[in-house]
Amino acid sequence: MKFLQKTGHEIAGQNFYARKFGEIDIITTKEGVYHFVEVKSGKSYEAVYNITKSKLRKLYNSVDYYLIVHKIQPAYCIDAIIIYGENLENLEYLENISL
Repeated sequence: MKFLQKTGHEIAGQNFYARKFGEIDIITTKEGVYHFVEVKSGKSYEAVYNITKSKLRKLYNSVDYYLIVHKIQPAYCIDAIIIYGENLENLEYLENISL
């Protein structure tokens, strides 16, 4: 989360559980836009392949649920952070991933 804060994101929440859809790992805001961030880790870049169409669909449903619960209608996007190995500093930030 330090990485996101260093890049101008304000943390709005984390580990939001959306009933049957799943969990949103990190929720941030930056310049009036909400960012719903999925975090994946692995030994190599292959961790990004764990973000499947099915996972994205669940994320979109979770985001819809979050927006209903919080009664907001902001501009938003879904992002991903891929962490390589055990070093939390070795990461890649993918902004605005979609189906």
